[in-house]
Formats: sequence, C-alpha cells, structure tokens
Amino acid sequence: MTEFDTVIHGGRIATASDVFDADIGIIDGRIAAISEKIAGGTRRIDAGGKLVVPGGIEAHAHIAQESSSGLMSADDYYSGSVSAAFGGNSSFIPFAAQHRGQSIADVISTYDGRAAPQSVLDYSYHLIISDPSAAVLEELPGVFARGITSFKVFMTYDLMNIGDGGMLDILTVAKTHGALTMVHAENNDMVKWMNKRLAASGLTAPKYHAISRPELAEEEAINRAVSLAKLVDAALFIVHVSTSGGAAIVQREKLAGTKLFAETCPQYLALTREDLDRPGMEGAKFICSPPVRDAATQAALWRHVQSGTFESVSSDHAPYRFDASGKFANGTDAPYPKIANGMPGIAMRLPYLFSEGVAKGRITLQQFVALSSTNAARTFGVAKKGTIAPGYDADIAIWDPEARHTATLADQHDNMDYTPFEGMEIEGWPVMTMSRGDVIVENGALKAERGRGRFIARNPVDLTGKPGYRAKELDPAQNFGVEIAP
Repeated sequence: MTEFDTVIHGGRIATASDVFDADIGIIDGRIAAISEKIAGGTRRIDAGGKLVVPGGIEAHAHIAQESSSGLMSADDYYSGSVSAAFGGNSSFIPFAAQHRGQSIADVISTYDGRAAPQSVLDYSYHLIISDPSAAVLEELPGVFARGITSFKVFMTYDLMNIGDGGMLDILTVAKTHGALTMVHAENNDMVKWMNKRLAASGLTAPKYHAISRPELAEEEAINRAVSLAKLVDAALFIVHVSTSGGAAIVQREKLAGTKLFAETCPQYLALTREDLDRPGMEGAKFICSPPVRDAATQAALWRHVQSGTFESVSSDHAPYRFDASGKFANGTDAPYPKIANGMPGIAMRLPYLFSEGVAKGRITLQQFVALSSTNAARTFGVAKKGTIAPGYDADIAIWDPEARHTATLADQHDNMDYTPFEGMEIEGWPVMTMSRGDVIVENGALKAERGRGRFIARNPVDLTGKPGYRAKELDPAQNFGVEIAP
C-alpha cells in the first residue's frame, strides 16, 4: 500500500471543469492520488462539509515595489505572501519594476533579494519596463530564459509611459520569445487634460479623482493597445479593466481571434465613486487607477465575468498606508493627483469573489476556480499548479462554504492600517491553505516559516485557439513580396 504524507478526505473537490466527492493523497508535495476513498496518511485532514479547490494564484500584486516617485508599498514579501495565504492563495506573481536608467539585471537581482528570504508562498515576477532602451531590449532574452515570461508596460504616468513606439518594440521582442505583454491602458493626455482643468477650478478633493480619469481614457487606450498588438500579431493582456466599453472591446477582439487576455478586479465590482466622497480625507483610501466607477458599470462587469470575457479577477494589491508613509506622503491635505495611488486587497480577492459570485449564484464553483487559479496558471505559464490532478503541486485551499464573516482589517494579515472591504458581509471563507503539501494557514493561524517559497520559472504563453491577426502591410503576399523584419 502506498503511504501518503497527507490525505485530505471527505471533501468536495472542485476544478475548473468538474465538482465531485473524493479523497486526495499527497506525497513529497505533489498530488499522488485522487480516489473515492484513500486510507492511511501520516496526516489525515478531515474536509467533511468543505470544498477542496486549487489554491489561488494571485497574478497582479505590488509587493515591496517602489512607485515611479520612489514611494515603497507597505507590504514586503513576508507580509504580502502571508496576507495572500490567509485569503486562500497558494502562490503569487507580483511585479518587479524597472525605473528609468536601471538595467534589467539589477532589477531582477533586487527583487530576488526581497523575495527569496521572505516569501512563505511560491512566487514569480512580471517585469515592469519603463525604459525600453536598446540595451534593455538586449537583456530581455535572458529574462525569458530564466522563466520570467511576462512583463508590463504603461500608457499613462509620465515616468512610466513608454509611448506607442516603445510598446511596438516590446511587443515585437515578446512575440519572438513567446512572452506575454501586460498593459495599463489609459490615455495619458486625456488624464492630464482633465487634471489641469479640475485644478484650475480648485476641484482637488479625493472625490474628483473619480472623474479625472474618464471612461473614454481607458476605452481609447485599450483599443489603441489592441491595435498595436495586432499590427505585430503579439499576445496582449489588459490589466484591471474598469469600464463596460473597455470590456466590450476585449470581448469583440477575442471573438475575432486576437491574441488577447484580460482581467478585472474586486474593487470594480464592489466599490463605486461614492466611496471617494466619504467625509474628510477618507476618500483617499479608495483612490486607485483606473478609478472605481458606478453601479451600472459594476453590473456590466459582472456580466463580462459571467460570460468569460476575463481570464481572471485579480486584486491589484497596491498597499499604501493611510498616513505619511503612504497615502499622505505629500501632506494630509494633498490634492488627489499627489495622493498615493492604489488600495490593498490581496486577502479579500477570493472571499469577495466567492461570496458575491458563487454564494449569490452569479458564477458557478467551476468558474470561481477558473477565475481564481486555473486560468492564471494557463495564461502565465505556471506549470503544475492551478488544478487538482495527479502530478500537480499540492497547492490546495479548503473552504467552508457555510461560514459567515464580517470583513475586518484583522482578517487581512498585511501591513496595512485599513481595508476597503471593511464591514462587508462575506459568505464562504478559506479555512486552510496548502502550498506544495505544506500547511501554510490553518483555522486562522499561520503555520509557515518565512523564506520557504520558491521561485517559479514559467513557460511561454499558450496561444492555442487564438489565430491572431495578420496586417496586410506585413504580409509578403500582399505587400509586393517585401518581408518586414521583426
């Protein structure tokens, strides 16, 4: 008889395709067996009455990362990974940000030094590129070879925006090496134009952030980003889609076969611009970009979540404390453009999605698994994670679907002094998180040591089923036989 290190028994297993009752046998951190009944096990975990799902893969988080202005996020790789684990996540992919003048080698070395000694979860990086110089472009093949197969560019923020030409260069290099380019899509000049006019009228309170970044700014930029990617037939991932119009563009282009992926975030489903109009400077807690919108947009985004427009619902965890170290680094009465941009949410991503999605009948349990884990694994090349199957890592979360919980700051286990989800009533809660067979969180207690997480080398993006787009002008058969070199 096979002797298992751990047996999870009596639970209801859910994957992105199926829900069934079975036991799981784990050996050396991997799922070794799934069967109706499994005996033995050095440790037996009773999951009776519980759901057993793949651990979440958080694919959008800012951990131990400086902003372009030099402001450090509140969570390091210890507190950030712990918070993620309490929220049912078993691995994550934060960003490693290159700022102008930095070499890619130095950036990766810096983040290795921040992550390896600290993280309790397995981790990888998306590389942010803000300075696509010739020297930087020459460094990128080495990054891909190491297994960092995605990176992010910006169409907004003066110190991050690389322009359309820079995007085309990055997209071309990415295509050559099978990498996936992520993009923050907002029209920079539209935003600056709005900021200038609001400031001239003295409209600088936090609530005006909601109108300073128009829906059209996102929609135009998404359309432009997609057009740039189509020109060179490269894969593109639109991050934090916040508008109905933006989601509709993604839906349309996916139907056309474009090599396109996208996500939205819980804040765009849970919060509205009214939250920015809280008394005093409380609205500063809810400043993020793109901004939260309105109830009609929430309803539209939920329909896109239901219909498969988005690969994932990611947190965009960007933790800045409600004090001089974070939100008010430029003073407690700073105008909204000078208030640190972002909000925390890595621990609440999955409880919120389960409660508002599964428990309220908006999405199936299988869709929850896909949106929380499986799709991220497939999209970002995370092999052997994201599902429950023999040979896969035993990255598992056990959920109590009947638990009732009121969200509080204490639940987050991060380094923040507020949560934007404070007071929300949540149905369903993760009671255990496992990473490679190790119990990380159990019944509200941390069980893992800092630094146990391993770097995940990821595979190239899988574009199966996405035929892409061939611009006539780049097709030798239609442009006088001329081959345009990438």
